Order: sequence, then structure tokens, then C-alpha cells
Amino acid sequence: MKLRVSGAGAAKQEDIRVSIIGAGPGDAELLTLKAARLLSEADVVLTDRLVNQEILDTHVRTGAKIIFVGKEGRTQSGSVAQKEIDHLIVKYARQGRNVVRLKGGDVAIFSNVLDELESLKEADIAYRIVPGITAASGASAYAGMPLTARGYSRGVRFQTYSDRYPVQPGYWQELAATEDTLVFYMTGENWFELAQLLKENGIDRSKYLSIIQQATTPFQQVFTYQFADLQECPAMQNFISPSLLVIGRVPELHKQYCWCPQVPLEQVESFFRPSTSRAVEVINNKKRSA
Repeated sequence: MKLRVSGAGAAKQEDIRVSIIGAGPGDAELLTLKAARLLSEADVVLTDRLVNQEILDTHVRTGAKIIFVGKEGRTQSGSVAQKEIDHLIVKYARQGRNVVRLKGGDVAIFSNVLDELESLKEADIAYRIVPGITAASGASAYAGMPLTARGYSRGVRFQTYSDRYPVQPGYWQELAATEDTLVFYMTGENWFELAQLLKENGIDRSKYLSIIQQATTPFQQVFTYQFADLQECPAMQNFISPSLLVIGRVPELHKQYCWCPQVPLEQVESFFRPSTSRAVEVINNKKRSA
């Protein structure tokens, strides 16, 4: 049975031209059934950088247009402008095409989905939102560290660490004192600076910090440090994007409950395509897998 959408402002399902879809954190098999169906019906797919190519090869129909609009936070100069992405979504929807905006992870966790929703509302174009597995869920599961494990955590908070998001005085003291698990997105580049900030604000030195690199992909790597041992930055300071930080007591569970094998460090490479400063359009000519 398909969901019937009702309420003020709701569109009839047959009138919806744009689907904003979360593709999950990396493993292609973490895509939802609804996402797979909508991708197979799409005429145009605008895809993020952090989407497994296997998803496109498997679920996008032959002849559909795929537009790569990759963004990467640390290299804004090498990313497609959000206004251009908004324009392309509206442009193809107005042509009567079925449009999918495909985003890595979940559509609503640290993404620019609000810009896209505002553009669609302004253009009076009907849309739907299809959630995906966010990176925090995928990374913690594949690293064997339940984010709210009883006896280790009272809750979980999703955060990011950037000068673009100023905080109130006392914020870092509260984060350092909490018994919640802290998950930081988009912080692989300045993780040690964050760790030092938490130490300066009194975090319990018995707590741990894990950097999970390229979670749920064949190149996933997990690096775990105890705050008591973080006196100076380890030799490997920068991590391949995407990298996620998990802070608290649950990272110590990784050693006991990790189940996902890691390739040797020297064999690790970037799993996702590089960012692009302009939209790159291709016509899908690969037959979908059965």
C-alpha cells in the first residue's frame, strides 16, 4: 500500500515532479526501496559527490540524464554553486521531467536541502522528501559502536565544527561535560583542533575520540584515540573525505565489536568521485542490473 499524502499544501502524488532523496552513507545496498523505485522512474538525476556510483549504475534507467553537481565543504572553489543546483532542479521540473535530487547520507542532516525547498516553493513545484541513512548511523554500525549503548551514553548529538557556525560562551564547556555521544560531521580536516578545544574545556581524559574515514565503503578506516594520550597531533592528521568524528565512551566498544574488515592502510584510496566546479551532464548508457 502506498502512502496517501494529505494536509495543507500537500500535492497529489501524480503531480510531484521532484524527489529529494538520501542515498545513504556509501554502501550501495543501504539505499531504501522507495529511493530505488523513484530513481528507476527518473528522467533527470542531479547527484552529489558522496553517492556510490553503483547506485547510479544499478537504478537509473538507460537514457536518463545524470548531472554531477558534486560539492565538497573544504573546497568551495571546486564545488558547484548551490544557486546553480537550485536552477537546474527547477529548470527540468518545469519541462515536465521527473527529477531526482540525490544526496549522500540523509537529505536533512547537514545539507543544503532548505535552499532547494525554498526554490521549489517559490516556483510552485510539487516535491517529496525521501530520507536516507545518515553517516552517523552507517559509520557507527559498521564500526561496531552503538551510539547510545546503555551504560556508555545517555544520548547522541549531531554537530559540526566550523567558523561558519559561531557558538555562545559556555557551549564547549557543556559539550565537554556531557555524557552524550558527540558526532561531528565535516570535521576530518580540523579534528585535532576540536580535540584540543574539548580538552581545554575539561573533557574527561578517559573518554575516546574515533575518526571513521569513508564509512561503509570498502576503504573504511577507524582511528581511535583516548583523550589522555592526545598530547600532540598524530602523524596522520588529515583524513580522506568524508570523515566522521565520534566522541565519548562508545568508541571504546569498537575494538570488541568491530565486524567490518579494514584493508591495509597503504591500499586505501578515495572511494568517491572528486568535486567539480561545474555541473557535468551525461546520458546514462549502462543497462540496469536485474
